[in-house]
This record gives sequence, structure tokens and C-alpha cells, in this order.
Amino acid sequence: MFALIKEEALNSLKTALNKLDYPIPDEIKLEIPPNPQMGDLATTISFQLAKELKKSPMEITQNILKVLDTPETFLKVESKGPYINFYVNYQNFSKIVLEGIDENYGQLPSLSEKVVLEHTSANPNGPLHIGHIRNAIIGDSLARVLKSAGYEVETQYYVNDMGRQIAMVVWGMLNLGKKLEEYGKGEKKDHQIGKLYFQVNEKLKEEPELREEINELIRRYESGKEEELNATFKLAVDSCLQGMEITMNRLHVHHDDFVWEGKFVRNNAVWDVVERLKESGRTKTNEVLYLDLEEFGIEKELILTRSDGTSLYSTRDLAYHLEKSEKGDVVLDILGSDHKLAIDQIRIAMGLLGGKSPEVIFYEFITLPEGSMSTRRGVFISVDDLMNESIDRAMKEIKSRRSDLSEEESQKIAREIGIGAIRYYIARLSPEKHIVFKWDEALSFERGCASIQYAHARAGKLLEKSGLLKDGKLEGLQLEENWVLDEVEIDLIRTLSKFPNVVDESARIRRVHNLAQYAQDLASAFNKFYKATPVIGSDYEKARLILVDHSKITIHNCLELLGVSAPESM
Repeated sequence: MFALIKEEALNSLKTALNKLDYPIPDEIKLEIPPNPQMGDLATTISFQLAKELKKSPMEITQNILKVLDTPETFLKVESKGPYINFYVNYQNFSKIVLEGIDENYGQLPSLSEKVVLEHTSANPNGPLHIGHIRNAIIGDSLARVLKSAGYEVETQYYVNDMGRQIAMVVWGMLNLGKKLEEYGKGEKKDHQIGKLYFQVNEKLKEEPELREEINELIRRYESGKEEELNATFKLAVDSCLQGMEITMNRLHVHHDDFVWEGKFVRNNAVWDVVERLKESGRTKTNEVLYLDLEEFGIEKELILTRSDGTSLYSTRDLAYHLEKSEKGDVVLDILGSDHKLAIDQIRIAMGLLGGKSPEVIFYEFITLPEGSMSTRRGVFISVDDLMNESIDRAMKEIKSRRSDLSEEESQKIAREIGIGAIRYYIARLSPEKHIVFKWDEALSFERGCASIQYAHARAGKLLEKSGLLKDGKLEGLQLEENWVLDEVEIDLIRTLSKFPNVVDESARIRRVHNLAQYAQDLASAFNKFYKATPVIGSDYEKARLILVDHSKITIHNCLELLGVSAPESM
């Protein structure tokens, strides 16, 4: 919708420039003014042309306005100093916007481009903890946005089954004489694995010479010759992944594929990478084989094999990135900011190998204020604990507000609010910013995710009250021809019209925080309308019910992209 008025404004500007015989820039800048009183769109084209035309921006603006025809969807075009500002005619535009909103609103046309997006990829040596959650939420939300923007998307979890941490777990299973279930009876398997891993760490502190036994396990597993050992590694990793998947499903995080790094050793892809890098003439040997990166401006070399000839995570990661290069047009990774050096090394190596350089979204880490969790296990805060805490806090808030709900209804709403609070609170900030998770902000019914969910529930209740729903849908209503919009309705329609543009921008910049902000803006615009404008029984009841219905659809679709439930009741 917003793209329509932008296109009209651009066409009118280009026509005016042709009339004046002025050059047309490759990109005419159109922006949304911070205040609607300054218009719905504004252009700085006069500044763009000033140097080339050797005229002042003000003179150029006045010349353009003399020959510019007001586009059909606009009420007027005027100058604010040297800026040219376009004002939409919302009496006409409202019909275009509302007729364009259906259940698929925000789904853009398909693109012939596939994105292979890797995210989460936590080592399977214990449950997901707070250090992993930002990766999972950014990755899953971005996958949803890219799909809505028309991309084909495949999400992958890279399973580190060959690292030292997994070998430590396997060593514990073979040597500490306990069945896995005994490490926390009744607990999820990832928590049991985590407790076993902790015990092995403690054992190694007491007897550091045992590290060589773990090194030997790595060598034996990499050889792939011992079926029983291979089965034990698989049992350890599968057990942990089963627990992790329960956590991720609860958090609404999903993956299309789990890719085990051991695959790249078994199919010799790792050794193909090593040979190809040797052929590049960039490798050197000094006890270990490494890729010299000095001439690329990186002092730290990329080590390719251990001194005993076994592969390293970095080499297996190169083989994995080559596979992703072959599967997708875009290779997209979500990684913590501490991986920047490793990615610089990967990019150079991928260039030498002829693969695609990965796009990477780096994120800063998330912490909790000291004492904000009521339960802690081990030396970390698990995502399970975080979700339980959030749901418990949401439950207390619901019970203080809704004594009429049954226990089952309260629990359902608490889950929707609690999980939504975590996902939204993390999605709302750009990944470059460090997050301190504050419960009072995350669970706020006034400014947190709950306020957006509440707007959706409010819209649903109002539609239900109208008595015009059929199978849960509002059908057969037509806008009143004489509908005169007030400022609150205009603001809501203006906000609704931007949704497809926000999806497009979010996909283009590979970020979701702008979408989270849009969700808050939309909920705010709807809540203002809800409080200020009568609907049922008003002179424009049909039009306003359609506006409520389409607001509900847009809020729902926006929350869906953020992986957040849209409750029907709160």
C-alpha cells in the first residue's frame, strides 16, 4: 500500500523534472517525515540537484512545484522550506488500503532467490542457556520475515558432534559408571547431559592427565571405524538435541534441517578443502598446517589440521559453508560478536575455494540483572528456566487482572504472554546492542509485547460483540460511501498501509527490530482508535468494523513474523 503512494510521488517528480529539463537522479530520496503534519512523504531532491544545476535548493523546489501535478492519491503537495512534502488524501486512500488487506497481508511476491540461514547451532553438551537465546530468536524471526518477503528459505542447525565438549560427554558416559537418567531423574535429556558434562569438567580439574584419553576419543571417532563408539557419540548428541528441540518448540523456534559436522569428515569434504587450499599456494606448515592470512591484513593464521593430522572445527566449517554455497544464493549466519575474526578468516578461505562469502549478523550478548531469576541450575541460566520464570510472572499478572478466568484459561494466556515477552524483548533491539533483560519492561501491559497482544485481543472482542462474525470472520460488509475519517482513523490507516513496506525493509537490511517497533506503533495507533472512536452503533459502524478487523489481521501477521502468539483473550 505504502509502495503505491511512493510510486505515484516518484512518477510525478520525474514528470516535473522532464518538463523543466532537469536531470533525474538514479535514486530520488523519499522519506517519511517524523511528524504527519509535515506530510506523508518528503523529498530532498532539491538538495540532490543543487550542485549540478548551480541553483539554491529553495529555487529548485519552487520551480518543481510550478510544474508538478498532484498525484491522484494525494490531497496536496507543498514546500516546507526546500523540502517537497506530499499529503495523502485519506478519504480516497483508506478504501485502497482496506481493500488490500486480507489474511495474507504482508506476504510479498515470490523472488527467485534462496537463502540458507544457519542459526542457534549450540553445542549439544547441555541445555540451551541465556547465551544462546538471542541467536535463536533473531534467526527464527528473520527466517519468517525473509519468507514473507518472497525468499525461499532453508533454516539449518549445525550440530557440533566432533568437538572436544562432546567427546567429554562421551568419556563421561563410558567412564563414570552411571546411566544418563541418573543425572537428574525426570529431567529433560539435555539437562542430564549438562550435568554429566559438568561432572566430567570437575574430574578433569582433579586429574588433568585424563585429557589425553579425550583426545584419543576424538581421534577414534573421527576415523569412523568403531561402530560401538560411533553409536555412543550419536546417543549423546541425539539425547541432547531431543531436549533442545523441546525447548525450541516451546519458544516457537524451528529448523528445517540439522546438519552434523561429522558428515564432512565421513564424506571426505574436509580433506578436499585442505587439498584445494594447499593448491592455492597459501598454506604453510609449522608443526600444523595453516593458511597464512598476513597479506590479507589478518595477523592470526587459520589452522587447518591438528599436529596429529585430525581435522579442526574451522576446516569442517569451511566444508559446511561450501555446501551451503552450493544450496543457496545467499548464505546467512547468525553469530555472536566474538566470532568476527573467525568469519574474516572464513571469508578469505571461501574466496580461495570459490565459494560464496557468508553474510553474517553479529549480535551482542544478553544478561539478566543479578537476582532476577528465582531458580538457577549449575552455573548458567537455562532457556527452560527463563521461560518458566516468564510464564510464572505473567500468571501472577493475569490473576491480579482477571479473577473470572479458569485455571486452564489463565495458564494458556500466561504461556502466550510469557513466551511472547521473551521473544519480543529480544527482537525489539538491534543485534549490535547489548541487552539487560528487565522483567518489568518485558512483561509490561502498557509498552511491552503484552500491550500488542492486548490490542489484538481487544479487536477480537469488539468484533465478537458486533454479532456479525461468521465462523470467526467478518464477511460481507461494505465501507459506507459517506465515511468521514477523523484524525485517529487516519493515523491508524496510515500505519496499516506501511506493513508490507516494513516487511520488505526488514528483509532487505536483515534485521527484525524495525518490525518489532512497527508492531508497537500499530498497537498504539489501534488502542488510540479503540479508546477515542465509537464503533458499534456509530454512523460508520460497517467501515469501522472493517477497520477493526483489518487491524486485527495486521497485528496477527506482524506478531507471527516475530514468532509471538496473538491471543484472542487476555
